Amino acid sequence: MIEVVLDTETTGLDPASGHRIVEIGCVELENHLPTGRTYHQYINPKRDMPDEAFAVHGLSSEFLSDQPVFSEIVDAFMTFIGSATLVIHNADFDMGFINAELVSVGREPIPRERAVDTVAMARRKYPGARANLDALCNRFGIDNSDRELHGALKDSRLLSDVYLELIGGRQPGLELKSDKKSTTVQQGERQHREARSHAPSPDEAAAHAEFIARIDDNLWQNE
Repeated sequence: MIEVVLDTETTGLDPASGHRIVEIGCVELENHLPTGRTYHQYINPKRDMPDEAFAVHGLSSEFLSDQPVFSEIVDAFMTFIGSATLVIHNADFDMGFINAELVSVGREPIPRERAVDTVAMARRKYPGARANLDALCNRFGIDNSDRELHGALKDSRLLSDVYLELIGGRQPGLELKSDKKSTTVQQGERQHREARSHAPSPDEAAAHAEFIARIDDNLWQNE
């Protein structure tokens, strides 16, 4: 089972207001374990960078001006995610931006049902608790000490660990070890023994008959 943990950074909160994606980061999982394959791309949004967004991810207009625009990276991005399930923290936000970018270059949007929302998972599992990525990292003991600024690939890696905990947690030590030495049990010739008698002794039989006789209307006397 292939899944892709995905995160984006943007110029703002709403693509309908003209905001754009400036960074995409993806981590591939196979059977819930990282394969080592990642995708990371900065994108030139062809617009200014609001101060509020710059404070979140630190990507300036000057830096992004030398990066490719979305139409130049869309093929590589779509090839990487393929038909995999997408694991996203606050999926509606990232899917809204991704689909707006796809539509802008004449591509079909990605169906929302392809995405697993880890915010919704966390809120179901821990109702009333904070469900942002930092809070979940702290809950699960995942090191996020270098996350002073958001980064799409960094956050995807953190989210892959969080996702694993949300679906049941890591269970180290359960792997099958192929390098363990096998052992052979030698079975010697089995010694024959006569079956032990379990019949009651005369005294035991007499005590049992006396006990039965004291029971009113017992089944044994009626047989």
